[in-house]
Amino acid sequence: MTAQAPKLAVLVKGWPRLSETFIAQELVALEEAGHSFEIWSLRHPTDVKRHPLHDRLQASVRYLPEYLYQEPDRVWAARTIAATLPGYGEAWRVWRADLRRDPTHNRIRRFGQACVLAAELPDAVTGLYAHFLHTPSSVARYAAIMRGLPWSFSAHAKDIWTSPEWELREKLATACHGAAFGATCTAFGARHLRSLSDDPARVDLVYHGLDLSRFPLPDKRPPRAVGAAFHMLSVGRLVEKKGFDRLLDAFALLPGELDWHWTHIGGGELAEALAEQARQLGLSDRITWRGACDQPEVIAAMRQADLFVLPSRIAANGDRDGLPNVLMEAASQRLPILSTPVSAIPELITSGTHGLLAADTPQAQAAAIIRLASEPEQAQQMAEAALDRLRNAFGMAPGISRLSARLSDLCGAA
Repeated sequence: MTAQAPKLAVLVKGWPRLSETFIAQELVALEEAGHSFEIWSLRHPTDVKRHPLHDRLQASVRYLPEYLYQEPDRVWAARTIAATLPGYGEAWRVWRADLRRDPTHNRIRRFGQACVLAAELPDAVTGLYAHFLHTPSSVARYAAIMRGLPWSFSAHAKDIWTSPEWELREKLATACHGAAFGATCTAFGARHLRSLSDDPARVDLVYHGLDLSRFPLPDKRPPRAVGAAFHMLSVGRLVEKKGFDRLLDAFALLPGELDWHWTHIGGGELAEALAEQARQLGLSDRITWRGACDQPEVIAAMRQADLFVLPSRIAANGDRDGLPNVLMEAASQRLPILSTPVSAIPELITSGTHGLLAADTPQAQAAAIIRLASEPEQAQQMAEAALDRLRNAFGMAPGISRLSARLSDLCGAA
């Protein structure tokens, strides 16, 4: 007997991505909750490695044309089919209105990808769910209009803070083919999106949380001996909003008697510039750039470190972190945390209780590092408090339960 085709199509910008474990974690949990879906990815993978979590997912993955000129026959065949759909004319009107305000190649590509999606979606699909409120949601929205289907989204950080307000308002509006519902992973982001919607109840706060079964606890950490080598770790993309340039300047302010070393995990567009900055500051011998790592490698590095540092900041274009899952991962390993009070980070960490949140200046970050290095017992007490907070307030199950119900309603409504 042939298995029933999935009713839900999930759009993502790229699959799989090492930096988006929160998406993989959610989709695995939704499958385990009984949801069947296909993944439609706008881009092909660029990471060489995969997390074990990606291999747990059973859903099939289909790739839309990353660039329209690469698959012209597929695009034109899809356009021909899409033009016969009852909602095509309205989708064309909505897209043209968007194009007038955003006359970019990316906006044109979104409509072409939407035509392919609308033409190739199995007839069994009754709802669309897009991760990120910018490009993937645009493709989902245009395709949903063509097919007469409801769509929904999960918003995170960059998509909230760098999208134009007119676009956010229309994607959240009842009368503009807006989403049936949206989820976002921080109270900070939820307040902003609700302020832009004519129906704030359409936006749910759904913390990613952490599946603690994937992160077995380390043994109790004895406090580091004062004066012993001090190992710091950061995990994050080498991009402006992560603030690693300020952190390097902070390292240059540390006293000579502190025997420190910093390891960075992750790739990114600023890799060469930051490595050159470290050379200019005379810090290269104290730094290890490990590049992209899978999750078991990240957890092993956390267990060997004395401090986790994530100096998030607001980038010049407004981009910023939401509540980085990597902070929860560090907390799960009883690793003391130093970060900044940006965006939703204070929703997890109260400075002085669960870790330290320093201002976005090298001086403030250097002072916090010195404090944590010189007060190892207090640092470990904060790490224990962060673990307790993670367990009590940031488990994954409540968010998945809420999202599962929303998606069931979405597909049932069609």
